[in-house]
Amino acid sequence: MTGLPLPTRPMRTLIQSRSARHACLLAGILLIAANLRAPFTALPPLLATVRADLGLGTVGAGALTTLPLLVFAIVSPFGARLVRAFGLERALAGALAAIAAGVLLRSAGPAGWLYLGTGLAGAGIAVGNVLLPSLVKRDFPDDVAALTGAYALAAGLVAALGSAAVAPLAQAWGWRAALAAFAVLPAVALLAWLALPRAQAGMAAGAPARRQGPAVWRSALAWQVTLFLGLNSTVYYIAIGWLPTILADAGVAATRAGSLHGILQLASAVPGLLLGPLLRRLRDQRLPAAGAALLAAVALAGLQLAPQWAGAWVAMFGLGSGASFILGLAFVGLRTGNAQQAAALSGMAQCAGYLLAAAGPMAIGALHDALGGWDAPLGACVALALAMAGAGVLAGRNVRIPA
Repeated sequence: MTGLPLPTRPMRTLIQSRSARHACLLAGILLIAANLRAPFTALPPLLATVRADLGLGTVGAGALTTLPLLVFAIVSPFGARLVRAFGLERALAGALAAIAAGVLLRSAGPAGWLYLGTGLAGAGIAVGNVLLPSLVKRDFPDDVAALTGAYALAAGLVAALGSAAVAPLAQAWGWRAALAAFAVLPAVALLAWLALPRAQAGMAAGAPARRQGPAVWRSALAWQVTLFLGLNSTVYYIAIGWLPTILADAGVAATRAGSLHGILQLASAVPGLLLGPLLRRLRDQRLPAAGAALLAAVALAGLQLAPQWAGAWVAMFGLGSGASFILGLAFVGLRTGNAQQAAALSGMAQCAGYLLAAAGPMAIGALHDALGGWDAPLGACVALALAMAGAGVLAGRNVRIPA
């Protein structure tokens, strides 16, 4: 019996080179993802020290947490234009360079440099957030969900480790050196990225590419994906900003409230391990999208009605919000037909999403001040999570945005 002919030596070499390139690209994706949260999650544990050293008021300190979200919203729509102008690889390399420069700048001088560096690092992170789904769509079109979960997991784990390490580093070196140390992450990622084999010619600078932006902004499906991601970002940043205060007002000790805040971030990374294999077996993503949003809604209602079980609710919210975030990023690749369209949708979704996320904590704080207590604010968050479930059912359908 005769079998299929073995590949010739040139064909075997080509297969091996493609496999090696994909392995290198995967490592590059994970290294870039490691920079998408850690530079900012490292700052809150040192915020009191930074405020005292630089003489910042409450408003000035609060601006340090809101500024990155506003920068994300402003810069995100320009991601697709950067790809058309410079190519995907060069745009990502520039993003890493901006993150490194911003991290160093914010630690190098007076308060003005702190804000300038925060904004510059935020611009680099915004570009990375927009372009990573496009890169995954281009080079791993059959593994969008799995790769999205993997790089979201990498971002969450590095952010959690950075948050835990920054206080001991500050005690040993001072807060400026501790924050500046996080420039190692983008520097290593940039060196690795520059060493990768060059990408396909179709994404190189100056290559002809159809302008996908206007078509994406007129698509109902694109708005459904945007709403799903935006509402999830809103409730997540409300929880990140107000959870310690909510728990303290419910009688939870400050030390336990702080540990629960860390558990939330760790729990949000866990779905990255689980979603990839699950989504591969499903025809569409309606059920997991709605289920993740409803999990977050139940957790928020639990915090309102039974705060004595805060540990369970916080872990549940982290799982639901983390799964929703991964699904939203996966939708960027799954609902588009090519990498350029994915970059346009990613820019649109993250622009609108971070505008909502920037407004959410302030609006919830104002609602708390106006009505007193956390019942109404948490009820509003439950309503947002339920709306997110509805958007997830629509965005999770197995359809694509027309080219």
